[in-house]
Amino acid sequence: MKTKTLGITAIICLAISTQSCGDRIPAYKNPDNPVEVRVADLLKRMTLEEKVAQMQDLKFNDFSINGKVDTAKMDSVLKGMSYASVFGAKLSVEQMQESMFAINKYMAEHNRLGIPILGEAESLHGLIHDGATIFPQSIALSSTFNPDITYRVASVIAKEAKATGVDQVLSPVLDLARELRWGRVEETYGEDPYLVGRMGVAYVSAFNKEGVMTTLKHFLAHGSPTGGLNLASVAGCERDLRSLYLKPFQDVMREAMPYSVMNSYNSYEAIPVAASHWILDDILRGEMGFKGYITSDWGSVEMLHSFHHTAKDKADAARQAVIAGVDVEVDGDCYETLDSLVRSGALPEKEIDKCVSRVLTAKFAMGLFDKDYTQRADLSKTVHTPEAIELALEAARESAILVKNENNLLPLDVNKLRSVAIIGPNAAQVQFGDYMWTNSNEYGITPLQGIEAITKGKVKINYAKGCEIHTQDRSGFGHAVAAARNSDVALVFVGAMSGSPGRPWPNSVSGESFDLSDISLPGCQEDLIKAVEDTGKPTIVILVAGKPFAIPWVKENCESVIVQWYGGEQEGRAIAEILFGEVNPSGRLNVSFPQSTGHLPVFYNYYPSDKGFYHDHGSLEKTGRDYVFSSPDPVWAFGNGLSYTTFEYKSMQVSNNEFTVDDTCEITVEVANTGKRDGKEVVQLYVNDKVSSVVTPVKELRRFEKVFIPAGETRTIKFSLPIKELALWNADMKEIVEPGEFELQVGAASDDIRLTEIITVE
Repeated sequence: MKTKTLGITAIICLAISTQSCGDRIPAYKNPDNPVEVRVADLLKRMTLEEKVAQMQDLKFNDFSINGKVDTAKMDSVLKGMSYASVFGAKLSVEQMQESMFAINKYMAEHNRLGIPILGEAESLHGLIHDGATIFPQSIALSSTFNPDITYRVASVIAKEAKATGVDQVLSPVLDLARELRWGRVEETYGEDPYLVGRMGVAYVSAFNKEGVMTTLKHFLAHGSPTGGLNLASVAGCERDLRSLYLKPFQDVMREAMPYSVMNSYNSYEAIPVAASHWILDDILRGEMGFKGYITSDWGSVEMLHSFHHTAKDKADAARQAVIAGVDVEVDGDCYETLDSLVRSGALPEKEIDKCVSRVLTAKFAMGLFDKDYTQRADLSKTVHTPEAIELALEAARESAILVKNENNLLPLDVNKLRSVAIIGPNAAQVQFGDYMWTNSNEYGITPLQGIEAITKGKVKINYAKGCEIHTQDRSGFGHAVAAARNSDVALVFVGAMSGSPGRPWPNSVSGESFDLSDISLPGCQEDLIKAVEDTGKPTIVILVAGKPFAIPWVKENCESVIVQWYGGEQEGRAIAEILFGEVNPSGRLNVSFPQSTGHLPVFYNYYPSDKGFYHDHGSLEKTGRDYVFSSPDPVWAFGNGLSYTTFEYKSMQVSNNEFTVDDTCEITVEVANTGKRDGKEVVQLYVNDKVSSVVTPVKELRRFEKVFIPAGETRTIKFSLPIKELALWNADMKEIVEPGEFELQVGAASDDIRLTEIITVE
């Protein structure tokens, strides 16, 4: 007799029946059962009301007093009902730990099925709860071009989250920074899909290892809003969607599958993503194999009615979102109508069951049902440890980018300087970036403090703020000019201040919902730089910000320029070490710098037709064609970054010159440190498809490696590039590798290619 293989449905039914009959222990409570079995068993025990509750979040403030859970108030609000999640904004780590202990103790004792609630938190560059370690902002972590640092930082954040009672973090952001007016550029890992993907994989892998759930966001194409305005529509087609925006998410899904994804606010091809079955269900779940649950961004379900106007009321918005695949509504009340929608026949209960099963799958898979909620971590041994602080410093050191160093003005020599002017609105102020619990000097090291510490009184420091970040008030220019005249060199710290919803800092010019129509330096900061430079003293500009600003005058006229994306709590110490030569800078630009707002977009992976035809660049003195008074070039392009040493790219070898689709090309590059200092070089591999059936970018980053090379020594870097990664989406929207020639380009930046080889795909 032929033996038949039991399908998964039969296994689930068998497990449920054998355990439920004797009812010694329900199948969903048995940790030895597969997740599918536990989900199916629990789902069949739930009422419609209990299911709908699992599709909604809790408002912590509804049952708390002065940051503490009030159990009597909680009972009157919840009445024994369990929900999907709770977000404990504006709590300290101690308060969050106490709150999650109280909430899940209540669930164990008063919820009839004992369903735990996910504790959620933001954690882009550190847990958002007061007292957690403040690491460099996401854009700074990525500018290290070192996924290992991102992995180690994420590991510490995950440990701090776990100790605090946080089960799920609303990070990382995998949007592409292709619209620089957008305030949230700082939350991204940059403009390039491959780089963003590598950083995303590192971040999610670290959290997976610690057993804390991540939430990929924002799915999809959120980083290119019309006019740079947050939540605005995104223009594009399916080819853009697949060639660009999907790539980082695909990398993470393939290598470090998460259990949660957040939909984006925007519409794409005129369909709000929160109501797009094609994007959320067909692509994310069907093509990419996502098994977890989709959580709405704050209020995005209700916006189908009030903002996009594609739903006639809240009930219609709820119906559209559920059918599209949004499992949990956050910060809204549309899903409160789901009970009546089901009972009226407007929405089949099987749609509710799909959503709830995915939420429960995540809760079971992440071990929430089996967690010992009586045990609490010792926060003093887990949160903001000396090791975490040291790692924050290491990340800050590697993230800063030296983009100009005329006549090797840097590093400064403390033994040769008599005095130094420290000038600018960001000189004596920490800047941590958005989605952080503070922006107070009490919790970090300012550049002024860092310089004072490293010079140890050997150098006279003349400090002057000069101006504010955002105003046109020039009354402080006189003090700044005097400070520069009385010093050997002037360090001018300019840039931005960021705020975020719920924790807006006064005078913010960047961050979520803080978008710019003009990306010139805010306020009168550039005029401050000009006034200092007019003194004739060597002028070093340090841009402390979360995104590029248009500063071509600074590049043209100032001797040295450093870009320091928001560097975390050790920012001041790290920049002082770089300025005075204790650390050799090794960061690279992950976002290109434009000449002006009118030069946007400025990303490096543009189409061949997109930088002009005539190449007769004009200026204010002599007009030209393409742009009459300018060139379309960036001020600094993606991948750029200098060092206090020099590197020579000596040779490049490929394993073959002809390949088939199933082959892998092995590339070997020799790089020598030809200077007098040890240093780190970021070796970058780009590919250009020489002739293609559809237009493709002039080049695309395919691999990179940051390598330490001692002075006078040579290192060999090896890249493996599967030919399948050279695929494009052709005119028929089929993903194929077309035969023909591909140019492999190796260099120090997207516009600094040192070595090339041509390979042919048969």
